[in-house]
Amino acid sequence: MTVKVVVLSGQALETALDDVARLRIAVFRDWPYLYDGDHDYERRYLGTYRESPNAVLVGAFDEGRLVGASTGTPMEEHGDEFGTAFLPTGLALKDIFYCAESVLLSDYRGRGLGHAFFDAREAHARALGRKFSTFCRVVRPDDHPLHPSDYRSLDGFWRKRGYTPLDGAIAEYCWKDIGEARETAKPMQFWIRAL
Repeated sequence: MTVKVVVLSGQALETALDDVARLRIAVFRDWPYLYDGDHDYERRYLGTYRESPNAVLVGAFDEGRLVGASTGTPMEEHGDEFGTAFLPTGLALKDIFYCAESVLLSDYRGRGLGHAFFDAREAHARALGRKFSTFCRVVRPDDHPLHPSDYRSLDGFWRKRGYTPLDGAIAEYCWKDIGEARETAKPMQFWIRAL
């Protein structure tokens, strides 16, 4: 495999942000996100990873071309709607590292890159002294009209890595689905593991 996974910082991170934005728009367009992405929004959102000294951006490169990326930040540095979801759990935000997105072009899936993304982010979280690693996924109804019949959930992959859904930790996040006129709120279920 020619793909190299590297943690990006400084100028390398800055250079990759437009490509990460394009990846997010392309990958999240598919089920289950159905995201009708906007490049300007993506650039603003990804600026967080440039500005936060404790954030991480991991890139997967095939002969210099970015084919996948994953990100993470300390939970208290992410959006308020995500931190609020942890209030009923009794967990302190300062103990939690949020593994934000992992986006990978479909031709590169099944090669262990998802594990490499989690390994890098979890190592970063441990280096920051975090006790837990978390991420969230959108919850869509099984009978959604755009649910593809051949879709394979990632639940098994996440469980093998030690993650489980965290009861009561559900956030709402808004975006515009493809084919829709406006943004709507979607439930986002958090999964967690001890580090």
